[in-house]
Amino acid sequence: MRSKSFDGMVCSIAGVMAAIGDRWGLLILRDLVCGIARYDDFRKSSGITNATLSDRLRHLEAAGLVERQLYQSNPERFEYHLTQKGWQIAPLMPVLAQIGDGWKVSGASAPPLKFVNSSTGAEVGWGFFDRRSGKPVNPQEIAIAPGPGANDLVRWRLSHRRRQQDQARPKRKPVRKRSI
Repeated sequence: MRSKSFDGMVCSIAGVMAAIGDRWGLLILRDLVCGIARYDDFRKSSGITNATLSDRLRHLEAAGLVERQLYQSNPERFEYHLTQKGWQIAPLMPVLAQIGDGWKVSGASAPPLKFVNSSTGAEVGWGFFDRRSGKPVNPQEIAIAPGPGANDLVRWRLSHRRRQQDQARPKRKPVRKRSI
């Protein structure tokens, strides 16, 4: 059963999720980033059914994340490749993998994937940095503010965060003046 469309929602996250489609779409993108390009290899990698795989590949192609290229003509067989837009999803993979490693959800005794700088071989990690100073920023220190494209619903959503933060702040006790 397909869920409700995100059409008309002013939310960049919802727009990316709509392009990905669902968890199977994200796993197909994972496989594409890993270099898998052929239908049978996607099946082997994920255990996805034929119907679901065909549907998700069509969806990813329609969203502009994937393009197919004919590699055999009789019968027709295609390889799938990330488009430039699709490659913009690639930075999500180490982030999701490293979060999963921290949660120890892979079932493996150690992280199953290692992300390295292709030039140096050094492991890479993800993080946030202040664009002005270049210094690292802890995720708990990140505030969310309305952007130039924010509408009333976005501002309403953010008002809940502010209310939550206000409630979490310790209350100051009033200072009583002493009489002499």
